[in-house]
Amino acid sequence: MYLQGKHAIVTGGGTGIGLAIARALVSEGAEVTITGRRIDVLKEVAEPGMHPMVMDVTDERMVADVTAAAVEARGPIQICVANAGIAEGRKLHKTSGEFWRKVMATNLDGCFYTVRESLNSMLTTDWGRVIAISSIAGLKGQPGAGAYSASKHGVLGMMRSFAEDFLGQPYTFNSICPGYVDTPIVSRNTDAIAQRTGMDSDAARQVMVDVNRHKRLIAPEEIGAAALWICNPVCQSVNGTEVEIIGGPV
Repeated sequence: MYLQGKHAIVTGGGTGIGLAIARALVSEGAEVTITGRRIDVLKEVAEPGMHPMVMDVTDERMVADVTAAAVEARGPIQICVANAGIAEGRKLHKTSGEFWRKVMATNLDGCFYTVRESLNSMLTTDWGRVIAISSIAGLKGQPGAGAYSASKHGVLGMMRSFAEDFLGQPYTFNSICPGYVDTPIVSRNTDAIAQRTGMDSDAARQVMVDVNRHKRLIAPEEIGAAALWICNPVCQSVNGTEVEIIGGPV
């Protein structure tokens, strides 16, 4: 168990990708702080080794306070997974300033706050992993998703820059870029596509399935396995890069 005794934090850890990553880290011995906005959801899924804490990543002060409390309870954070995000799309002419800021506040600002506050304690240790969950939309523009795609492109640029900042030190900064993953977000998007286009639910879901190169939804556990691989001590040279998970080349 190569993560025995290491403290990890996973934002958006109560469902979907975040929960799968938390479970993967626990399986290798990590103590994992899982955060989200709904304590009931976090408590319901928490397993031995998981520690639920309420945190809204758009609230800079709350991120600082909750991260500090997690460090006080479980020691320095050595694995930071900035996963919390929203996946909502609108075409350019329907994108208000309010909607734009909502997406950026969660997907980009929230990632920044989480990484910055986690790094405060990580830098007191001799080893650390920072992982941001971006998206294939961070590598390639997606129709009707300008704000979302911009936020996820921003995450990649931020992580690449952080990797440069700490080059040669025992901390790595990487991103995971999944395609469509079988999570509650896909269910919500299915409803949104059906409502917008008049498609039935099966056809709306197939729109997302067809984006993935292998023509199936990705299991959350596949993302968890990728995060666990990045956290393996032998992966110290994997730094400032993106792991694409979409069933084929983008």
